[in-house]
Amino acid sequence: MSSKNTDLDKITQTVQYYFDGMYHSDTETLKKAFDPDAFLHGYFEGQLVHLPFNAWLKQIESRPAPSKSGEAYEMKIVSVDMTDNIALVKVFDLYLGKYFTDYLSLIKVEDNWVIMNKMFHHQ
Repeated sequence: MSSKNTDLDKITQTVQYYFDGMYHSDTETLKKAFDPDAFLHGYFEGQLVHLPFNAWLKQIESRPAPSKSGEAYEMKIVSVDMTDNIALVKVFDLYLGKYFTDYLSLIKVEDNWVIMNKMFHHQ
């Protein structure tokens, strides 16, 4: 298997941690996906939002898990653009009844891929 395919598999795994963490409101799983210094930026209900990762985790903990409400698991990777040790992954997801487009900026740290930045737009 080529190094590029291995990296793509690891990127996909990181994004899967993101999807699973969101769906189950599981902050420990989200910590596997994100760098502790990550930031989140985007528009939610028309308001511009800037959050450090730990503040966002507190929001996730305070919300009901979509998996417990019976919400459908609608999360998918739309595209991956990778150059050496950085990547941009576009995803589409349903979260608490709202559809989002997210752009996840990932970086390879040692042999792992982590999300450094999440930009999002609520549909």
